[in-house]
Amino acid sequence: MTRDTVKKYFNPYTDFGFKKLFGEDASKDLLIDFLNQLLPDYHQIAELSFKNPEKIPATVKERKAIFDIYCQTTTGERFIVEMQKAKVKHFKDRALFYSTFPIREQVKKGDWNFELLPIYFVAVLDFHYDEEEEIRKFRRDICLKDQDGDVFFDKLHFRFLQMPLFTKEAHELTSHFDKWVYFLKNLENFDHIPAILNEPIFKKGFEIAELAHLTPRQFDAYQRSLIEYAEVKNVSDTSFEEGMMSEKKKIAITLKNKKLSMDFIMEVTGLSKREIEKL
Repeated sequence: MTRDTVKKYFNPYTDFGFKKLFGEDASKDLLIDFLNQLLPDYHQIAELSFKNPEKIPATVKERKAIFDIYCQTTTGERFIVEMQKAKVKHFKDRALFYSTFPIREQVKKGDWNFELLPIYFVAVLDFHYDEEEEIRKFRRDICLKDQDGDVFFDKLHFRFLQMPLFTKEAHELTSHFDKWVYFLKNLENFDHIPAILNEPIFKKGFEIAELAHLTPRQFDAYQRSLIEYAEVKNVSDTSFEEGMMSEKKKIAITLKNKKLSMDFIMEVTGLSKREIEKL
């Protein structure tokens, strides 16, 4: 594939694209601006430094579905910024597990009083982690609360964004946060900078994401990352489709055993007459 046959901007859901936008010193201001849209007023970031992501163990297979930046502010707050490109099992469990690393890293030898610094886990998800459609929310801000809904512990927070649920168009954007989500979700498909995103921070993002600005080595790395992204998505989509077909067949068998009409079974399951007869 040549540069002439690809889109103008890279896909930010790839490992390469996400790291280029948010994981390099040159683009640190983009990460700060984005995170500050998700954090409360009392925890706005003035500066941050990146931590070694290798401290968060993951298998090679997982790394094809997960990319994370482990960082902290100059005042000590810890953050894990995670980009999830494909559906994985036990996502909420993984989020909680990953959040324990910056907790354990704060352990001090000797006389320590167990006081912890705040931690935020931010996940930008290119999939639905909520299986049931009726309970899905684009954004969830989570912390530990008691039975009355009062905050019990204010030092561990989760921010989950289910990107497929964000459906606003350019004329519907009402906040800087909206603009960031719109930018990330649509970046690969833009062929120019929309008027609504004609601001210095986004213009820098577009400049970084423009494929024509990549060196030959960077372009090759992006292509490999794009292939990995497509492979992971295809595996996920195929598994989902196979699972849905299996469930439809189970329902069809149950309805056949109840001697219900072929037309009714076809309507309920969406299967063809031939598929049902084969069961």
